[in-house]
Amino acid sequence: MPVIAVVNRKGGSGKSTLAAHIAAWCARNGSSVMLGDVDRQQSARAWLKRRDASLPAIAPWAVDQKNMLRVPTGITHVVLDTPGGMHGFELARVVMFADAIVMPVCNSMFDRESAQACHAELMTMPRVASGRCRLAVVGMRIDARTNAAQTLDQWSESLGVPFLGALRETQLYVRSLERGLTIFDLQPQQAAADLAQWAPILQWLKPQLYPPQAANDGSTVLRPPARTLAPKAAVLPKTVSEEVVSRQRGALPNSLMPAQESMVQGGRLSTLSAGRTATATAKPVVKPTLARTARATDGPEIPQFLKRG
Repeated sequence: MPVIAVVNRKGGSGKSTLAAHIAAWCARNGSSVMLGDVDRQQSARAWLKRRDASLPAIAPWAVDQKNMLRVPTGITHVVLDTPGGMHGFELARVVMFADAIVMPVCNSMFDRESAQACHAELMTMPRVASGRCRLAVVGMRIDARTNAAQTLDQWSESLGVPFLGALRETQLYVRSLERGLTIFDLQPQQAAADLAQWAPILQWLKPQLYPPQAANDGSTVLRPPARTLAPKAAVLPKTVSEEVVSRQRGALPNSLMPAQESMVQGGRLSTLSAGRTATATAKPVVKPTLARTARATDGPEIPQFLKRG
């Protein structure tokens, strides 16, 4: 279940506006989305009360210290609206369960300095530093007549954080939110300019919210290789058969994961054992035990690729 957190220590940076729009876009895509309001002001929850029942549904959830991990049944996507001033354990707990963090930043010296301090703390957390929890910046309340967007772009580049784009300062956001709407709930002609500004933001969010199906899973890795040398070994002379086995000791040319074939029962390890039968001694009997030991050593890496429920 993808979790997107909107994070910034600075109050009034547009976190609730950004979180509400991301949730509404997911709902428009047919997803069962929950807008988790971590902010004590409960701004997102108050906005949901204004939302008409005829619009795509967004489930409310007031998050506190006890029920932060409890997601209602049927929810497929979560957007978290976090409070200003969040740091330490509270920030680390959000990062622990977030797949991506979007940081809204206004263009002022105070906003940039506060966001930079928040970024520095985020980078001390392994999930963010390693890229398992991705981080990006969105400019908020930007005046198109100024160079504010370029300033934020250069600032983000200096931190090594992607700058997804800038959302203009307009009363359209204010009037829409007051009615429980977002610009995604308006007619396209009413919000054409703003929808265009959202395009690069949504392009970055899509693979986070709707990750593609993995090409390889556990069953693929553990499946015995389809290509074997047994038929050829039965008809060729012994010396030629050993030569064929010797040529095949390297990675199979048709395999996409040659390094992992050595862990497959009946794969390269079995082939190598067959090639040594002519000069076998008592020592090769220990080989399978060594192979299993190496496999156990690699084992702890596997959970890193498992998706959390």
